[in-house]
Amino acid sequence: MDGKSFLTAESILFYAAFAAYFLAMAAYLAFLVGKNETMGKWGSLAARAGLIFHTLALVSRGIGAGRVPLTNQYEFATSFVWGIILVFILFEKKYGLRAMGAFVTPVAIVIIGYAAMQNKDVRPLMPALQSNWLTFHVATAVVGYGSFGVSFGVSAMYLARDRFREDDFLKKHLPPAERLDMISYRAVTTGYFFLTLVIITGAIWAERAWGRYWAWDPKETWSLITWLIYSAYLHMRISRGWRGRKAAWFCLIGFICVLFTYVGVNTLIESIHSYR
Repeated sequence: MDGKSFLTAESILFYAAFAAYFLAMAAYLAFLVGKNETMGKWGSLAARAGLIFHTLALVSRGIGAGRVPLTNQYEFATSFVWGIILVFILFEKKYGLRAMGAFVTPVAIVIIGYAAMQNKDVRPLMPALQSNWLTFHVATAVVGYGSFGVSFGVSAMYLARDRFREDDFLKKHLPPAERLDMISYRAVTTGYFFLTLVIITGAIWAERAWGRYWAWDPKETWSLITWLIYSAYLHMRISRGWRGRKAAWFCLIGFICVLFTYVGVNTLIESIHSYR
């Protein structure tokens, strides 16, 4: 197969993943709202199938483009979704929390929908992107942002929990608020660790490419703002014992900043990071 064939395969696999994630979202919602155990199992299967299709799509994109597929709006958006689904599946398996899918998969659908609207052309890399630091920098962003996406979904689940009328089904599948708070916290700590690596690797890469570690570029600034928000969340939780609704709202605000750092800065503000 030549490069063009791999890119054709990538497009097919991308939309197969999109369809699988949409089916997963529908199944998870039917599971939680309709209290249908079977639909929950189908949701998990669809999410895993989507991740497989998605992984193959990214591999095909990389082979077809002849480089790591992490260099433009489309490639990072689709990788962002891959990170969200990967972290979600790991958390779902670890905590046995299928109901989380009803809150996390809609986030993935919105972002993969955004990816589908982007230009998918493969273009030559600008000199600043021709560095091995690209892989480290963007890969840590994918995992970090994916973890924050999961914390957003779990926090939304925490805030919505009281609106459900508790019965035997919800007692089985909707954990106590304290457990949801703990799961969200662990997702944030994972994301925070990787976001810290994003900033560090980005600074090293910037010094190699432009001769300076920090230039207060809008993307750098908003990455720092996001890092400070999650730093405040962790500080208040550890030193002041913040739990519950306050912490959940903080996680929602933090993820909104994550989205603005990626989508808002790239589309609304002139930046050296606005690779299209």
